[in-house]
Formats: sequence, structure tokens, C-alpha cells
Amino acid sequence: MRLPLAGPSGGGFAARGWPAWMAGLLWLLVGLSAGYWVLLAWGRGPMVPVSAAAASLPQTDVALVARALGSLPQAAAETAPPQTPATRYRLVGVVSRRNQSGAALIAVNDQPPRPYTVGAVLEGELVLQSVNRRVARLGPTLNGPSSVELELAPVAN
Repeated sequence: MRLPLAGPSGGGFAARGWPAWMAGLLWLLVGLSAGYWVLLAWGRGPMVPVSAAAASLPQTDVALVARALGSLPQAAAETAPPQTPATRYRLVGVVSRRNQSGAALIAVNDQPPRPYTVGAVLEGELVLQSVNRRVARLGPTLNGPSSVELELAPVAN
């Protein structure tokens, strides 16, 4: 008795079916490739120049953003009294030595503090003349009289 799937060579279905499997696989790849290119062509819109896209940006309210970031209103800023040199500078830290050399960490106009060594110029007008344990002295010249004396804030216990 012969099996119905066996051919004259006796190879069975596996020997006769591989061309059908290869043809199916080839048509699957053709279909996927065609679908990819159709979706790619269908999904593209008209090209928009960059300058046209930039012109449609929303306008920002500068005063509102400044107020949200903690800026004073314009009227309050104009009526604020001018700062004296003593209030413009805030002493944050001191490193002193016995021979009057050292450094001070000073914040100018509520900016982040920066280190200054003795003899360094702060904002082009005052020079750091000397530093002691908790005090820094500023003046117009290095060896002249002190016009501003900055003291560290007391330490809370």
C-alpha cells in the first residue's frame, strides 16, 4: 500500500512542498514591502518651511513671567531706594591668616557669592583690604581707609 502523500521518488510532502513555502514567503515579503511604501507615501504631508513654523509661536507676557520668577513690579523697582555699599555686599565666609592675607566669600547685589582674595577689586570700585575672623573690610584702595565693613551673620546654636 502506498501513502497518498508519497511521490514516485518517495520523498513525501517535505520534498514536494518547499517550493510552495518559498513562494508564500516571497509573496509575504512583497506584500510587506508594498505596504511599507504605501504607508510612507500616505503619511507625508506638505513640506512647511522653518520660518513659517517659527512665525506661529505664541507671544509670551514678559512682565507675567518676571513676576512669576520673583521680580519686583516695575513701579516698586523704580521707587526702591538706592542701595548703599553696605547693603549691596553680603559676607558669606572668611578664610584669614595672621599675615593679613586671606580670602572672603562675598555676594554682590544678591548674586551667588564669589571668592575674593585680599587686594581683589569688587565690581571695579572697592578693594578687599583685609579679612579677620568674622570681618572683611573694603575700601577704595588697598592701603587707604576702610569705607565698608562686612561682618558674618551670627551663628545660630
